[in-house]
Amino acid sequence: MNIELKKISQRAPGDTGDFIKLNEDKCIGCRKCTIVCVVNLWQMRGGIAKLRDDYKETCLECAACFSVCEAGAIDFSYPAGGTGVVYLNG
Repeated sequence: MNIELKKISQRAPGDTGDFIKLNEDKCIGCRKCTIVCVVNLWQMRGGIAKLRDDYKETCLECAACFSVCEAGAIDFSYPAGGTGVVYLNG
């Protein structure tokens, strides 16, 4: 049985800027962001958390990483229109 995924909605034109920013100087390497992110956007490299390059396409915008970062190393702001979640159905 094959399931074909289809886009339910199309992205609207809008802001393509970063809505998650990491201050590497503040990161203490606690790994909480890597644990809480359900889509595995965070990876540890050299003891510091790093975002995947394609985070804008896969981020669920839940702000869980921002919420658990006690060091204040993650800045999060909800993205403007045109970025964000694209839902698929199958």
